[in-house]
Amino acid sequence: MEEWFTAYRIPLGAWMRQFVDFINVYAAGFFNLISDVFGFLIDGLVDILLWFPPLVLVLAIAGFAWFMQRSWVLTIGTLLSLLLVLNLGYWEATVQTLALIIWATGICMVVGVPLGIAAAHRPWLYTLLRPILDLMQTIPTFVYLIPTLILFGLGVVPGLISTVIFAIPAPIRLTQLGISSVPKQLIEAGEAFGATKSQLLWKIELPHAMPTIMAGLTQCIMLSLSMVVISALVGADGLGKPVVRALNTVDIGRGFEAGLAIVVLAIILDRVVRQPNRGKGGR
Repeated sequence: MEEWFTAYRIPLGAWMRQFVDFINVYAAGFFNLISDVFGFLIDGLVDILLWFPPLVLVLAIAGFAWFMQRSWVLTIGTLLSLLLVLNLGYWEATVQTLALIIWATGICMVVGVPLGIAAAHRPWLYTLLRPILDLMQTIPTFVYLIPTLILFGLGVVPGLISTVIFAIPAPIRLTQLGISSVPKQLIEAGEAFGATKSQLLWKIELPHAMPTIMAGLTQCIMLSLSMVVISALVGADGLGKPVVRALNTVDIGRGFEAGLAIVVLAIILDRVVRQPNRGKGGR
């Protein structure tokens, strides 16, 4: 019975391979255009960041941390941490990783926040999106690295696309949760004063949901950083490359240093972009 059942198995793998081959043949120009555009944008940002002397950029990032959080502890910690990365010799790789994270997070938020808002206002849409988001978060990353590698070739672009696929469910889910959690009394009060749907969104729903949306941003950054090493396997530059090389050569020292640089970058980004706590008297 088992042999008969498996003899007539559904050829899902063959169908997927044929689908990827089909779009690779008939839409190769489109995917090459996407690869060229995103490759140009990421490489351009890396060139701009590397144009500045490292110490100047370190001071600029520390100043940005102070501007965002008004915390001397965070500012000094950011400064010392980046100086440590510079001292270890991973500055260029850190900048390359930072550029990839910036673009991946930006794409996720630009696409994810509107989708989350739409899903909160239309329950049927979230019901449709939920299994897709579950699939994007649970499927092993190596599975969709294969088609992205075939469609976009070696380089940073398949790493970017794979990172976006893996990280975008977080802002969608948390934006939907934040908008759905707005008390009905606030909505009713806004409607009573004659607010339009657009005014309700911008003046009531988004301000109330902003902490949850910012949590989605930090989650997106963390998930993107978790893909750094995976992206290096398809040719993406950054801190993932020394980790992969250390793994191949069983170099504990290099692996620890590169891993420490990833941890430093993750902590800095998480602390800087999280919503500041203004205290009880803040507004």
